[in-house]
Amino acid sequence: MSSSSKPGDTAVAATTSATTSASQEWPLWEVFVRSKAGLDHKHCGSLHAPDPQMAVQMARDVYTRRQEGTSVWVVRSEHIVASDPGDKDMYFDPAEDKVYRHPTFYKLPASVDHM
Repeated sequence: MSSSSKPGDTAVAATTSATTSASQEWPLWEVFVRSKAGLDHKHCGSLHAPDPQMAVQMARDVYTRRQEGTSVWVVRSEHIVASDPGDKDMYFDPAEDKVYRHPTFYKLPASVDHM
């Protein structure tokens, strides 16, 4: 320790260094890939990237290496809003009194084979 440094200086320097590196970390992105046209996008993972364009490029490189995707979506993790599992009944309780919500009243065309 030099004569000008104090005993707590090392801890302050370490804290400052950790804060600086955390503030320089790239944001987290959630990646969704559509495997075939007409199907829905599926969440396949997360990655860190500096901007949306780089996030799409990195997602393509990491999650569609074997050309299995037709479309890639990336969303900043901080922008995703989710329901509270404690509110499950309010959101997902089957409303038996609302029969129009059941798919028995709809006829699917023959060309729709993935539902």
